[in-house]
Amino acid sequence: MTVYNKINLEKTPNHIAIIMDGNGRWAKERGANRHFGHLQGVKVVKKIVETSIKLNVKYLTLFTFSKENWKRPKKEIDLLMNLFVATIKKNKNHFLKHDIKINTIGNLSDLPEKCQLALNEMRRMTKDNNKLTLTLALSYSARSEILNSVNKIITSISAKKKHKITSEIFEQYLETHNLPDPELLIRTSGEKRISNFLLWQIAFSELYFSEKKWPDFDEEELYMAIFEYQKRERRFGKTTEQISNQNY
Repeated sequence: MTVYNKINLEKTPNHIAIIMDGNGRWAKERGANRHFGHLQGVKVVKKIVETSIKLNVKYLTLFTFSKENWKRPKKEIDLLMNLFVATIKKNKNHFLKHDIKINTIGNLSDLPEKCQLALNEMRRMTKDNNKLTLTLALSYSARSEILNSVNKIITSISAKKKHKITSEIFEQYLETHNLPDPELLIRTSGEKRISNFLLWQIAFSELYFSEKKWPDFDEEELYMAIFEYQKRERRFGKTTEQISNQNY
């Protein structure tokens, strides 16, 4: 029996974030170059997006390319950027047909112009879609995001007045100000670290570490992550008794 049958569809996470890891190692294990792993990884993205819609997930955020990834060999980066543009263009009708809104976080000015143009067009075309908001984290660094937010607050608040910076105010300056925090963070390939991803936003997220490398990640593994999430008690600092009385 598939794990899907064990999931309570009324309690699926509203927002799932995924660190997609392991494309290169997956390809190397098969005697292929890293680009072959990235090609397979793109196919998995489409499958997981479709499965998220099936599960009534409203927000899906994918760590697509980190700020640190610019340290990789230029040839691999160029191939990734070309693959990214080709994927965006190829799936244009898919995004529109399935009512998917494309959103981005990260320093997009780091990307080649062709990537920026493709992204801007896709965001414009899908801005009114509301079935699933697919956020792509590109040239993204959580530490940079936090520092940038602090600097924006400093420049926007008058130096003549004293202001108490609350969490609510701070979050308005984050790149994810238009998104709810993820309830579930998934990382693939057996690695158990956050890698500078959504450090503020995942303060209360449940973490699921999959042994599968991203090209092998499938619907069943996503079902398992959600099933494990639903078995956990989300207390947000409260006691079990408080949660029980609140739900009574």
